[in-house]
Amino acid sequence: MKTARLFSTLSLILIPILILTACRAASTPAAQTEVPVAESGCAQPSPKMEVTSKELNMFTWSEYIPDEIISCFEEVYGVTVNHDTFSSQSELLAKLERGASGYDVVQPSDDMVQLMVEKDLFAELNKSQLPVMSNFNPAFLNPAFDPDNKYSLPYQGGSTGIAYNSETIKTPPTSYADLWNAEYAGRIIAVDDSRTMITLTLLSLGYDANSTDSTQLSEAKTKLKELTANVRIFDSDSPKTALIGGEADLGVIWSTEAFTTVVEKPAFQYVYPKEGVIVWQDNFSIMKDAPHADAAYAWLNYLNQADVFWMVMRDHSGSNPNAAAVEYAKANQPDVYAAYMKSNISNVPGEAVQNGHWLKALTPENASIFDTLWTEVK
Repeated sequence: MKTARLFSTLSLILIPILILTACRAASTPAAQTEVPVAESGCAQPSPKMEVTSKELNMFTWSEYIPDEIISCFEEVYGVTVNHDTFSSQSELLAKLERGASGYDVVQPSDDMVQLMVEKDLFAELNKSQLPVMSNFNPAFLNPAFDPDNKYSLPYQGGSTGIAYNSETIKTPPTSYADLWNAEYAGRIIAVDDSRTMITLTLLSLGYDANSTDSTQLSEAKTKLKELTANVRIFDSDSPKTALIGGEADLGVIWSTEAFTTVVEKPAFQYVYPKEGVIVWQDNFSIMKDAPHADAAYAWLNYLNQADVFWMVMRDHSGSNPNAAAVEYAKANQPDVYAAYMKSNISNVPGEAVQNGHWLKALTPENASIFDTLWTEVK
């Protein structure tokens, strides 16, 4: 059972954005005002940070940041962005633990923030260099996994549910347990992520989402191995591609990918499993040994400008922590705003909020157990 603090945080983060925006702090700057743009159409930094570095080394989830934002940041600051990507949190952790150095900014999810802080990998954020803090909706700040946002800033929140093609699936899924339905054999795409797949299997068995009990994990291993017979593709880079392209009819998919799938192919529906959907929040952190910390702070400020971050809403549409960007889109990008607000993916239903499951950080020992289990069943 989730603690009161956890439930409170979940309720705040995933309440429909319209309500959150209406309730945002009075200190949040008005986002409707346009700032100057370059001849290329890039918004200028507001304020412009002092940056002497010529590079920014970034390690993020794949296909998760609009290319325009990166190219505009390079243009307005004269900085070259070296952008590496990962497709699972275990890949992120493994690379950093192997001693990969030189990254300035990385993009961990909630439970990974906690683990990496414990491993002393992140720099404590200097809030005096983050004037953009006033753009965030307070409901997304001070999370249980990083009190006072000492080490991370929110990027997007969301869930990991089930998307299915209503034109080709005769029996719509209502739960994670339904994934084992023989009707779906060979028709599923699933994220290639050990924590997600083991967790949804634990939930399908009626166990706690954060269980590390050896007996329960053994049972989950047996059941998860059965599921692989139904899965046609494992893909964390772009699971939406197989759904939109017709290679799969049903997906275990992140809500940000599901939103794009539904926009591109309206026959798809997104399901919040009755066991309670897995919820998450992605974030940005600065590495403790970042060689270009000045460029890292400039990036975080530029990304989170209202007239920049609206492009994240356009392309990914997770639950948006940037209240100023929501207001900017409302005033200046009404089509983007309307699509975002009417979606049950970005605006999570109340029942899904109440039943959702946050994932807690695994100990290194348990993380290794999960990764080994996943390797053996996949």
